[in-house]
Amino acid sequence: MQLPESPSTLISQIIDKLRQLTSYDTQRNWHYYSQDLSITTDQTNTKYCPLIDPANWQIASVNHKGYITWSAGHQVRWLAQKLIIPHDLHGYPLVGLSLRLVLTWWAEDAQIFVNGKLIQQGDLFDSSSRILLTNSATPGETIIVALRLISPGHDIGALMRSQCIYEADVERGKISQFPIPIDPAFVADELTVLHKYLEAFQPDKLEILATEIRKIDWNIVSDTEAFLISLSILCYNLQSLPVNIKQRCLHLLGHAHLDMAWLWTTGETWEVAQRTFTSVLNLQKDFPELTFCHTTPALYEWIEQYRPDLFSAIQQATTTRNWEVLGGMWVEPEVNLVSGESLIRQLLYGQRYIKKKFGDITKVAWLPDSFG
Repeated sequence: MQLPESPSTLISQIIDKLRQLTSYDTQRNWHYYSQDLSITTDQTNTKYCPLIDPANWQIASVNHKGYITWSAGHQVRWLAQKLIIPHDLHGYPLVGLSLRLVLTWWAEDAQIFVNGKLIQQGDLFDSSSRILLTNSATPGETIIVALRLISPGHDIGALMRSQCIYEADVERGKISQFPIPIDPAFVADELTVLHKYLEAFQPDKLEILATEIRKIDWNIVSDTEAFLISLSILCYNLQSLPVNIKQRCLHLLGHAHLDMAWLWTTGETWEVAQRTFTSVLNLQKDFPELTFCHTTPALYEWIEQYRPDLFSAIQQATTTRNWEVLGGMWVEPEVNLVSGESLIRQLLYGQRYIKKKFGDITKVAWLPDSFG
């Protein structure tokens, strides 16, 4: 005799089904090339890779974790795939939605090219991205994405995640009397948060959630407006469940834990810092609400000396409170073995520099690990 599904299992299945209307995994669609390719730079300092036909490369296999990996030791691996925008996913129309490619890698250097043009760079710490491929999806449109990845000296390289996500903008979601910026994945994310909260703190209310989301009418998925209105009504009907969540407020901010000398050289740290800080400032142009924090005056001093333009931009970001200098120690030091005098001097030299360059000492201690 087959046991009935639990409310929690049913909720998870429906959330997954909802999310699949606007997203799909692309990890098994990559082709690879093991030799390096030449990169050109035009008069505007924009970089381009050669024209690539992924079909001419070998198919990249994934391991048991779903990762695409290659050998350690600063080895270059090119990955490419052709994306063709479909009319719909499981019946849900995609016309006019924005398309982003979500990536997560483990590489000391990552360059992302879209239709031959360099769009974004990253590294071991700046290792995830949501690349905008188009603001308005057109069925049949072809997009070639190429990745140039270099494995770390100490570890294998890997592409760990790649996923296409179609999203509606805020204005499209303002339908009828329900002013919610909404698409199926947005609702799936909201339901996931509610589901996890109820599982942990109010499991007796899981049946209520299951009952409500069973009412989703999958027969109207192809009618965008009708389906989104129905999802808006669902969200409205569930407003009483997350009352306790709304009594709490969490503030999120970005941080990059850049060791001065981990399994790499100090010179590599300088390069990683430049790329990370530049990436953050670029992200803040697109997302003004993004707040970033960082420690280590030793890094700031190096940036000040060798990249004064970048340092000035960081100083400006601190005045608008988009960037916060934390920690106060000269570096993030080993604290188990060193003497008290050493720690005092870390703070003395660090806070002295922070006050001189950023106007005041930092009042927030920062110790993400105890071994430097």
